[in-house]
Amino acid sequence: MRSSGAGGQHVNKVSSKVELSFNVPDSNGLSDKEKQRILLKLQSRLTNDGVFILQCDEARSQHRNKDLVVKRFFDLLKKALVVPKKRKPTKPTKSSKEKRLKSKKKIAEKKMSRKRFDLE
Repeated sequence: MRSSGAGGQHVNKVSSKVELSFNVPDSNGLSDKEKQRILLKLQSRLTNDGVFILQCDEARSQHRNKDLVVKRFFDLLKKALVVPKKRKPTKPTKSSKEKRLKSKKKIAEKKMSRKRFDLE
């Protein structure tokens, strides 16, 4: 595939652009859960048929573009397949509660000491 953009005389002779297409639903290398996760996470990058398409025309060499697009593809797949840790809600410790209340009391006393007292 020919690259777009300026390039002079050389651009008309060389096909250095690379396009990678990966059919997610028909893939044998992924489990059903992984396919669902990829379809959900990379939804904006997929076609209606579930085909993932990446293009690269950054380098002048087709081999370099091929390496770049494959690396980018694997990076995106790795990111999509990461399962986030489930957050466990925690309670504040007794000492942290006491520390918070002490600091509140200290600030309140500081403000009380700034007040003017009526002598009448």
